[in-house]
Amino acid sequence: MTAPDAPPSSVEVPRSASTVVWLLVGSAFVMILNETIMSVALPVLVTDLGITVGTAQWLTSGFLLTMSVVIPITGFLLQRLTPRTVFLASMSLFSLGTLISAAAPGFGLLMTGRVVQALGTAVMIPLLMTTVIRLVPAERRGATMGTITVVIAVAPAVGPTISGVILSTLGWRWMFIVILPIALLALAAGATWLRLDSETRRIPLDWLSVVLSALAFGGLVFGLSSIGEAARGEALLPPWAPTLVGVAALAVFVFRQLRLQRDGRALLDLRPLGFRPFAVSLVLVVLGMMALFGVLILLPLYLQDVLGVSAFVTGLAVLPGGLVMGLLGPFVGRLYDRVGARPLVIPGTAVLALSLWGFTTVGASTPVPILIGMHVLLVIGLSFMFTPLMTDALGRLPSELDSHGSAILATLQQVAGAAGTALFVTLMVVFAATPGVAADVPGARAAFLCAAVIATVALPVSLLVGGKKQVAGAPAAA
Repeated sequence: MTAPDAPPSSVEVPRSASTVVWLLVGSAFVMILNETIMSVALPVLVTDLGITVGTAQWLTSGFLLTMSVVIPITGFLLQRLTPRTVFLASMSLFSLGTLISAAAPGFGLLMTGRVVQALGTAVMIPLLMTTVIRLVPAERRGATMGTITVVIAVAPAVGPTISGVILSTLGWRWMFIVILPIALLALAAGATWLRLDSETRRIPLDWLSVVLSALAFGGLVFGLSSIGEAARGEALLPPWAPTLVGVAALAVFVFRQLRLQRDGRALLDLRPLGFRPFAVSLVLVVLGMMALFGVLILLPLYLQDVLGVSAFVTGLAVLPGGLVMGLLGPFVGRLYDRVGARPLVIPGTAVLALSLWGFTTVGASTPVPILIGMHVLLVIGLSFMFTPLMTDALGRLPSELDSHGSAILATLQQVAGAAGTALFVTLMVVFAATPGVAADVPGARAAFLCAAVIATVALPVSLLVGGKKQVAGAPAAA
């Protein structure tokens, strides 16, 4: 073990561990890129497949819904199966879903392919985070988690841009044809190099918990995602119905997990929530994800419907923010290794709030470069929040809880994204001066105002972030 007074930069990640982490990072990048690549393609699919906009939206909503159902189960999977088995299953499912989508003759099979893709994608981020916590020394976790931020930030940002380029030169099937060989290459690399020694636990799978989890998180994401559709008169069901089912199932799910975790049989162990650093970081990540997903939805709608910018230019407009976050990720990670979370999270939250209050001033003639600048400022704030918060949250947990902590974090990120999207789209529609439009100035301002208030609420919460960073070999703080 490195001496306690050794500087963080002197602690190296073993080469074998570094290879595994980079393999997982590259695989996760391709999968998250795939999440957002459909957004620009929806108008093309509506015409080509002869479907409505509401139906086409399910290619994205169904993907997120499947993710929210599967992610809570990953805590169990990461204890029951080896990382190699989980990775190969994940990449195999993703590759199969990509192949189905590329060959789909109509909407039904395309939707099936997207669901199969989501089954593989759901496991990858918890697997990546858990592997980093297990393999990387505590003194280097910040820098490594900063690399993961590149995946989380850059992939969603470049997805629409890549989609726009492909659609302007080739058909929509090429979005999947381009991804497929990359996915197969990652699968082959994993089969060759991903060989980790890890202990597994032969714990039984509680099928009632699986059903409750699907109803709880699936119902919440479906209900929240339907709010925006209901505001446009396109919802399949009243949003309150699946939301109510989700809330009720969540209450029963939590009660059952508290009972099962007494003897280590919980599908999703909730004990990480009892660790104050984890709980505080989780709240801030959820608030930050709500703001991020809200702006990711609001800004493209505002650019296209209010300023009349093309889809391709819109993709280019949000690209600088994603690239800035990706570049800052490793830098912020190294800072975290030196100073801990608190000195980074507090100013980051303040910058996030400042940028969102700036968005409340948008008008019908706001120059696009100004919007790009505010978006860059927003992602700078989030960069100083996400890497330290995620690293600190998982690094403070006992080793037997890290897989469950990763699953809780990833699950609530999905729910927060759905909630932020639903909330801001609904506000944009309700406060629109012209009924029936997707976005106008009054609606956009109302939605951005809500996002600014959420970020302002996060400010006092950020003061609760601990200043003492996790040290190798130290017990987790309760």
